[in-house]
Amino acid sequence: MENGEEIAVKKLHPVVWIDDEQFKNELNILMRVKHKNIVRLVGYCYHTAQIVVDYKGKPVSASVVERAICLEYMQGGSLADQLSAEPCTLDWDKCYKIIKDICEGLHYLHNVDAPIYHLDLKPANILLDKDMVAKLGDFGLSRLFDAMQTYITESRDMKGTGGYMPPEYINRQQISPKFDIFSLGVIIIQIMAGKDGYFNCADTPPKEFIKHVCENWRMRLQATMSSHLSEEVRTCIEIALKCVEDDRTRRPTIAQIVNELSNIGNKLTALKTFLTSSIGCSS
Repeated sequence: MENGEEIAVKKLHPVVWIDDEQFKNELNILMRVKHKNIVRLVGYCYHTAQIVVDYKGKPVSASVVERAICLEYMQGGSLADQLSAEPCTLDWDKCYKIIKDICEGLHYLHNVDAPIYHLDLKPANILLDKDMVAKLGDFGLSRLFDAMQTYITESRDMKGTGGYMPPEYINRQQISPKFDIFSLGVIIIQIMAGKDGYFNCADTPPKEFIKHVCENWRMRLQATMSSHLSEEVRTCIEIALKCVEDDRTRRPTIAQIVNELSNIGNKLTALKTFLTSSIGCSS
């Protein structure tokens, strides 16, 4: 832009069922979503032009609508770029920060005045800025609801990405806040155990899978694996397994997840305070 700011422009494919009113409504959703872990909408472009096309051998006039949205540019690419069959190549501190960022962004969406369900949460839709701060993007499938409750969609309207959709949506087309929670669990497992980790955990008893993931990270971190880091690893994989429960009523809410992650930080702060005071007393 003229002020030197880099932005990303996303051109929307023309779709006959999206009318002007629907487009404006989607923009209104994006424009009121403002959070440090949500990709920021900068503006939008909308243009209608008349063109002449050939129809059954005759020239006819037709309207062509061009739409594009302008978003903050995320220099770090997507989380998908960091994932492979093995656990995430980033160090644990960055992985843990990304997990917390995703949870904070989702917590915001689920707790705004009119809750928003993302409905297509996956690594490709989690973008990273130059400082590796994770932000949720691509609300193409998001829906605005008046309350945190369950909705039923028509089977012909089913949309999403295979592997990240919960069983109640696949089997009964149910949409609730627990849809995004299931997707979150799959993403955390992929960060911690690799892309194939989710499919492996399905055939492994939970305690055994948790032990396996913790051991793998302990081997990677070796001497730097403090008891505090060990607790972070264990807590995250335990949360992830709860998120992918087949029974959605057994999955935690995003508020409970954020609170559990915050408790780890509170314990560390308390420990530092205790150690500082102990050193002061001994001196």
